[in-house]
Amino acid sequence: MSRYLFVVPPPVGHINPTLAVAEQLAGRGHEVAWAGHTEVLSSLLVAGSQIFPASDDDLDARLQDLRATWQEIQGVAALKFFWQEFVLPLGRAMLPGVDRAIACFRPDVVIADQQAIAGPVAAVRAGLPWVTSATTPAELADPLRDLPKVGEWVEHRLADFQREAGIADPVDLRFSDLLVLCFTTTELIGREAPFPAHYVFTGPAMTTRPPSPLFPWDRLDADRPRVLVSLGSLNAEAGKRFFGIASEALSDLVQLIMVAPEGTVEEPPGSIVCTWVPQLDLLPHLDAVVSHAGSNTVAEALAHGLPQVVAPIRDGQPVVAQHLEATGAAIRVRFARLRAPELRQAVSTVLDDPSYRDAAERIQRSFVAAGGAVTAADHLERLSA
Repeated sequence: MSRYLFVVPPPVGHINPTLAVAEQLAGRGHEVAWAGHTEVLSSLLVAGSQIFPASDDDLDARLQDLRATWQEIQGVAALKFFWQEFVLPLGRAMLPGVDRAIACFRPDVVIADQQAIAGPVAAVRAGLPWVTSATTPAELADPLRDLPKVGEWVEHRLADFQREAGIADPVDLRFSDLLVLCFTTTELIGREAPFPAHYVFTGPAMTTRPPSPLFPWDRLDADRPRVLVSLGSLNAEAGKRFFGIASEALSDLVQLIMVAPEGTVEEPPGSIVCTWVPQLDLLPHLDAVVSHAGSNTVAEALAHGLPQVVAPIRDGQPVVAQHLEATGAAIRVRFARLRAPELRQAVSTVLDDPSYRDAAERIQRSFVAAGGAVTAADHLERLSA
């Protein structure tokens, strides 16, 4: 049997797909451990899971302070901010903890999220094979292809980070040359040129989550289309205007289930407003999803064959929205300049035109064929055999 160490950043969306893979590996008799933010991991993992702390309280506090700034900037400035203020500082903060995890757990393979660059660096220093966990398709689409100067800047920063850690021959920390687990399919992201053979497209890796009695299941209206509106945990605070527009545009058209911070929007008659929903349990009861084009939300909705309306805000979300719109499974709208009539028309269209659901169901079938967590675990076992 083998030992696998998952190195993950704090955002839950980057951890969720790896939970199912780890569950598969553990079910086959392997040992699994985690390096990352203890509080976040403890809330997601089963009791007794091996967690090695790899975070920094000062950085956590600073990231909370920087969040407001991050939400206000767009374009190239946002990309640089993401790398300079989040990925690189997170890598430096996590590296000592990941080193300790490797020394204590002695894994055979390290699986590192693309935002957890401490994982590959620690693995290289320990002489261990490392695998990329590509939880978002944004990097796979080479988002900096049309911004060569920004791409070069990122490459230099990653190389500098490795040299600081004593690695004389830097590599691209975003992509392992042994195995890249891509939690999507080419049917969704598309590409004219083929990917390298060690890029394995598994589709979403999802696992069951603890049922929640807190959601008001008895309030779901079987006589109206049900539409989820969510901007994810990182963007919800910036969505007050968006939620207001959704309420104005849709509350008389469908039953709205909105995931919004408390006090952000008044609950329209017949609708449901919550600060959190059991999304995987809720999706089978829905007819469509409106979101910010976050990778997890998009993938989970497609896994249930649901058409979508997407309003990307920043980072990789425009890339995800572009892929989704190209498949015919969604309509893209503007986040900042959205008006109620535009949103109403978009939601009406994806509900009434069967081609959108047909496209979503086509992607759903590609997800099933890809194999999800089972396929990912199969390839990890081959690597460690």
